[in-house]
Amino acid sequence: MPASPQHYPVKLTQAQRKVVAEVVPELADRLKLDESPQRTIQFTTDEIKAIHEQAVAAVRHASTGMKRNSLRHVADITTQALERSQGIGTIPVAERLYQFKITLQDSQPPIWRRIQVRDCTLDKLHEHTQTAMGWTNSHLHDFKINGQRYGDPMLMEENFAEMSYEDSLSTKISDILPKSGKRFRFEYEYDFGDCWQHEVLFEGCVRAERGKRHPACIEGERACPPEDVGGMGGYKEYLEAMADPAHERHDEFMGWRGPFDPEAFDPVKATKKMKRGLPDWRSSRLI
Repeated sequence: MPASPQHYPVKLTQAQRKVVAEVVPELADRLKLDESPQRTIQFTTDEIKAIHEQAVAAVRHASTGMKRNSLRHVADITTQALERSQGIGTIPVAERLYQFKITLQDSQPPIWRRIQVRDCTLDKLHEHTQTAMGWTNSHLHDFKINGQRYGDPMLMEENFAEMSYEDSLSTKISDILPKSGKRFRFEYEYDFGDCWQHEVLFEGCVRAERGKRHPACIEGERACPPEDVGGMGGYKEYLEAMADPAHERHDEFMGWRGPFDPEAFDPVKATKKMKRGLPDWRSSRLI
């Protein structure tokens, strides 16, 4: 026997319920039309879609301004209900985690991390990326999402208006990700001198396990390059010199920061760093 379709709650005023009854009359007997306060009605996804489509189509033919407004509100309400009934919206906000795979571009073999975080600002996602990767937040950064740049207006004040930045302190990841929950890529750059470019892949939302705290780094591979090593080209030379005691720069690099294992990575340690977070560097002078 096939399972009954799932129903989703939709809150509607009496005026809104009346216009729904007009555009989708087969639902009229469930709409509590004689009750004046706002009421919550349970609909299937297909019913919500039908209400939305008919409400949108009926707006242009509405006989009064009041009816037109009610139809527009119904269209907005059903849009929100559809988002809750599919994609990201199938997981309640209190239980929802956003999963990202962050890969340092041009790293061969790849240097990457997979993290799970709750909804937060892009500024906080920057912090999670720094701590998961192993960076020290010593330089400027920004995000590039669908051609739009996002940054901290205090740190980027010299170029914020000129480069048409949006504020990463007020933009949440839920604002920029597809409500469908489909995979989505964007860019994160750290240190405009060494130009560490990262691909950030949104892999979807997952339900938080009871008793587990977040943010968390659940897996990854290879150590983060040292700060100020000179970008990916400098890092390649650094690894070659560190691996060869006869290399002309081996002693220089060894004296610079000591032994270095490019394969070393521990997601447990990365998670601890993510939970500790970073100091507020906005009052410091980053380069």
